[in-house]
Amino acid sequence: MTQTAAVRVEPVSDDRFLELARTADHPVPIEQAPAWDRYDAAVPGRTHLDRLAVLRGDDALAVVSVSRYEVRGFAYVWAKHGPIPLVERTPENEKTIRDALVADFRKRYPWAVFARLHARHAAPDLLELLQTVTFDHTVIIDLTSDTDAMMASFSKRGRYKIRKTLKDDAMTVTEETGMSAEQFAELYEIYRETAAGAGFGIFPASMYLTMLEALAPHARIWVARRHDTGPDGDKTPGRAVAWVIAVVHEDGGTDYYAGNNLEARDTNAALRIKWEILTTLKAEGVREYDLFGVGSERAPQLMGVREFKQQFGEIVECDGAWDVALKPLRYRALVTALGLKRRLTRR
Repeated sequence: MTQTAAVRVEPVSDDRFLELARTADHPVPIEQAPAWDRYDAAVPGRTHLDRLAVLRGDDALAVVSVSRYEVRGFAYVWAKHGPIPLVERTPENEKTIRDALVADFRKRYPWAVFARLHARHAAPDLLELLQTVTFDHTVIIDLTSDTDAMMASFSKRGRYKIRKTLKDDAMTVTEETGMSAEQFAELYEIYRETAAGAGFGIFPASMYLTMLEALAPHARIWVARRHDTGPDGDKTPGRAVAWVIAVVHEDGGTDYYAGNNLEARDTNAALRIKWEILTTLKAEGVREYDLFGVGSERAPQLMGVREFKQQFGEIVECDGAWDVALKPLRYRALVTALGLKRRLTRR
């Protein structure tokens, strides 16, 4: 046990972690839940470590689940979408929680160069990420209202496009969770097209299949297909034009990965998929759905999806990821080395 003033950090069981986390103001992120441990175990270079509580006396200030990540020979701790604060998200409370965790991590994980933590407020000890993309704004859709009210909460343009695509008899959207690697290959080619157009990198197809398998039944996939009509009036087997991997945990759902091709963009298939996901999850008792990030000053790479996602509701702040140096000298050396590598790559 590590103490920082009157605040201490202690390991907690999975059950106690969930009990405390469920008192927060949002559904428990699956990345912080025990269900995510199977995915960490399935991905090389990742290992789940601990679930911890930040306590002041008998009061829990936050809970956090942490994993070890190892990339190119250096190791760090990532509390993906954590810590989960159980007190008001003020800069002061975030700093108190973070200071306790950093002091604890330096003793508990002496091998870690830095910790990656999420926070709402910028601070001098919070550093921009060495690698990967974070986001600090998103769109969260309330699924507790009736379907008409949910539709009414969308933008005028979004409502028009969704209603139009619902009348498109050539399009179907179905959940296809459990597809084989051969079936996913069709979707992966769409993802290649999406990534090339938007200018972002993607993992090998095996990474997405691993996620679907390791996070079952939470990770689910929906596919939009277009159908041609033959001379006898029969529809041909549908060709995929868009797809979404969504993750559902307890009463929260989250967009995770999505792909769409030119035909999908011409027919608003991505909007149709979202509507099908939202109405399906609403019927299952899910209370909110997070579109998982929009562009902002910290996330210019996501500006391309900002306008699309705004059709579903207002943009709100969320906790972005930051690096906190546990070994400052080694961290600065990493920053220098990665900066040099990027400059050489651009030549």
